Amino acid sequence: MRAPIRLGAAFALLTALVVPVTAVQAAECGTANAALNAPVTASSVETGSPFTAASAVDGNAGTRWSSAFSDPQWLRVDLGASREVCGATLQWEAAYATAFQLQVSADGSTWTTVHQTATGTGGTQNVTFTGTGRYVRVYTTARATQYGVSLWEFAVRTGTTGGNPPGEQLLSYNKPAFASSFQDDGHCSQCTPAKALDFNPATRWATSPTTGWVDPGWIYVDLGATAQVSKVVVQWDPAFASGFEIQTSATASSWTTIHTVTNGTGFKQTFTVTGTGRYVRVNLTKRSGQYGYSLWEFQVYGTGGNPTPPPQAPDPGNPLRLVWSDEFNAPAGTRPDAGKWRPETGTGQNAELQYYTDNRNAFTDGAGNMVLEARREVTPGSACPVDPVSGSGTCQYTSARIITEGKASWTYGRFEARVRVSGTKGLWPAFWMLGTDIFKGTPWPASGEIDIMEHLGREPNTAYQTIHGPAYFGGGGIGAMRDIGQDYANAFHVFRVDWNSKGMVFSIDDVTVLTIDKATVEATRGPWVFDKPFFILLNNAVGGDWPGPPDATTVFPQRMLVDYVRVYQ
Repeated sequence: MRAPIRLGAAFALLTALVVPVTAVQAAECGTANAALNAPVTASSVETGSPFTAASAVDGNAGTRWSSAFSDPQWLRVDLGASREVCGATLQWEAAYATAFQLQVSADGSTWTTVHQTATGTGGTQNVTFTGTGRYVRVYTTARATQYGVSLWEFAVRTGTTGGNPPGEQLLSYNKPAFASSFQDDGHCSQCTPAKALDFNPATRWATSPTTGWVDPGWIYVDLGATAQVSKVVVQWDPAFASGFEIQTSATASSWTTIHTVTNGTGFKQTFTVTGTGRYVRVNLTKRSGQYGYSLWEFQVYGTGGNPTPPPQAPDPGNPLRLVWSDEFNAPAGTRPDAGKWRPETGTGQNAELQYYTDNRNAFTDGAGNMVLEARREVTPGSACPVDPVSGSGTCQYTSARIITEGKASWTYGRFEARVRVSGTKGLWPAFWMLGTDIFKGTPWPASGEIDIMEHLGREPNTAYQTIHGPAYFGGGGIGAMRDIGQDYANAFHVFRVDWNSKGMVFSIDDVTVLTIDKATVEATRGPWVFDKPFFILLNNAVGGDWPGPPDATTVFPQRMLVDYVRVYQ
């Protein structure tokens, strides 16, 4: 558990309907979609909704972008380099535009209109035109409904050789990597070049602080055989390059530059390139600051080479299927099911004041609930931060923390629990998840954390939902809160996250509180570390940096009641 930032959110949903229409595609215009999974931005996103810009270019006709309820609106795709564009397909949701323009631009600011209509009919529209630009935009000026505008898919055609090459795949995963230098110290242990190619955004390569905080620097990968390179992705640590070149080579000695960047922005950058070689190098020519260079990920895509398929997890099915649950219907006094949970014992983190016992504070109540009970109870021989009530550094409170680690873990799905939280000042109940690799050498926050519910006794009407990663953690976590106008401890509430390869949607009592888009996080905050297994935690903490300690008004014992925990995939 860590303290999140507070960003309120609400939501509204629209009924989805696709009405296809017949159109003719020009023979000279290719069928490949150059916009597929390309960087995309929009004028707005419907408040509180999961209908993000990236959903319109993900190749999935079941996901969509939806705008705010006003005119004008726009959706802009970055093709990565200047391209000859010959057509587009717009697959509208029921909230379509009657008037819109298709535009191209070299810089994303000055636009040339290549197609326009004031009699849009919605459905699926195939449009042909000619134009050249790095950016393609649909600019809507009149809506057909009182809602916004919404697109299931926006595809861009660039001729018979445009779009993603047939058979394009990741070529660089776990291939030999070499660099000008690397860091290995207390600040970045074993930050070797291989860490940028391991398909793990929680690990990184960094140049040496003794020899590598200079220009130029470089990192290159041996693809194992000659490859036709079509795309390069770099996910920067804050120590990014503002100037660099992407290069290929047959020998790793003589290099050909296939793309040059002079105004690098950091975060995640995707470049559409054309080149041939066994080796691909990022030649770093200008640092953005006083430090060196550092990459979470360096990925090369194309055909040929000698690729090793990276690990992939399937998205949850539709409809969802219950795959794991605990209903806590055992007789009163039953300890947590050892086949599903194990206790974590000892003192907590974050200046917490409790001592977690070996399930002595976790038991069923006979009414279908698991109890996690916080008590004012001394643990002899223990050491906690000084309790302001007693003035003692011996742990003055006991409680429970149970986890599924070693029993069950999951990548993606719906995770929900029906919980009645504990209350009064100094209590900190939570339902959350951690990456399983935290027990395999990956430290927090690189392991990732998903807080499905956190409640502070001093803020009885509010619950928080947050994620933490290596570039957004503690008070900088990405989160939101919901104030229900009454104490959460008065009744049970359902806390949920729906999580897949595109992001997460958090809700409380079926009200969407927070929508997080993976592509947006990568482009604006840092690496996404949530495409791997996570396990569940339930705990009822006492004290800590965020909730503050108990005082003389705090009532003990305090019970956190859990009616059920369920996982769907």
